[in-house]
Amino acid sequence: MSKHATSNPAPVVDSPVDYEKLRHHGDVEMRAGMLDFAVNVQGSGPPEWLRARLAGRLGELGRYPDAAQEWAVREAVAARHGRRADEVLLLAGAAEGFAMLPRLGSELAAVIHPSFTEPELALRTAGVPVARLVLDAPYTLESVVAQENMHRAEASDGAAGGVPEAADLVVVGNPTNPTSVLHPAESLLALRRPGRIVVVDEAFADAVVGETESLAGKALPDVLVLRSLTKTWALAGLRCGYFLGDPKILARLNHGRAHWALGTLQLEAIAATCSAAAVAESQRMAESIAAHREAMIPRLRALGIAVHEPARGPFLLIRVPDAELLRKKLADKGIAVRRGDTFPGLETGFLRLAVRPAAAVDRLVAAIAEVGL
Repeated sequence: MSKHATSNPAPVVDSPVDYEKLRHHGDVEMRAGMLDFAVNVQGSGPPEWLRARLAGRLGELGRYPDAAQEWAVREAVAARHGRRADEVLLLAGAAEGFAMLPRLGSELAAVIHPSFTEPELALRTAGVPVARLVLDAPYTLESVVAQENMHRAEASDGAAGGVPEAADLVVVGNPTNPTSVLHPAESLLALRRPGRIVVVDEAFADAVVGETESLAGKALPDVLVLRSLTKTWALAGLRCGYFLGDPKILARLNHGRAHWALGTLQLEAIAATCSAAAVAESQRMAESIAAHREAMIPRLRALGIAVHEPARGPFLLIRVPDAELLRKKLADKGIAVRRGDTFPGLETGFLRLAVRPAAAVDRLVAAIAEVGL
């Protein structure tokens, strides 16, 4: 794919919206027994040590988790990121965090695309006006930041390519799903404005070596960071995550929430994966993902497939002549890949592939060579 500079993106407010595409996620591509390149979860389940930790709490499921237990888990998350415990809001998965965003009372939310569609879906479903800021390849924030600086200097209304000045909420992924682009922290911070909250979706940040460009450790009054434990630790069925941010903003998000929002096993999983040993293990996994990704790219290109780079996430965005046909042919071969056309800003021709070890890539490459592009 092209790495050259592109024209500035233009925000579009209240454009026609396909809600079914916004609701689409990679898990629907999977059937039992298929080789999974569609879902970005690493492995089929959590590691043995984590399973043992969870199993050890099964005897406590007969009683409700108490406030002291929740606070202890918040302290564990806070210690992991160098924050205070009152800057942590525990979540039943990142999806719950996105569902909370309408509680911030935004009058205009800007969502930077291509990106995960759940935030926009949650905002639109709640009746929040949304401005889509669609980036062209190479899907970086450079043009947006340049435009933001221009707006700051000229008091522009934001219509020429940056985030609209009226936007009081901005949502951006880092690294971004599905482009695998890792935005510099300084570019994310350039989106800040008085009266605006910037939400950074870091669901895949722990799959980046060194967790570079993360804002998780920065205590800023107007920046919310969302983390998920689903992907790296294979906990999709348990639903675990958390927000990091200013306590006043977290209180607004938490307002009206049901009692015992997280169960005992969710709390245990969050605490366990925030330990120093677990963080070190996640970094070893990140290094392995990076090695698999670098090995996977040339193999795909050898088939004539365009692979977007630079890529820093545990997935790759590819472009082929007929993505839907290839997806169906691979499904017939028992291989699931993720549609790309459901992401705003990606026309037909795109697919997303989870990064996988060599043996799985062998099967994928052989299948593509057999069915053709």
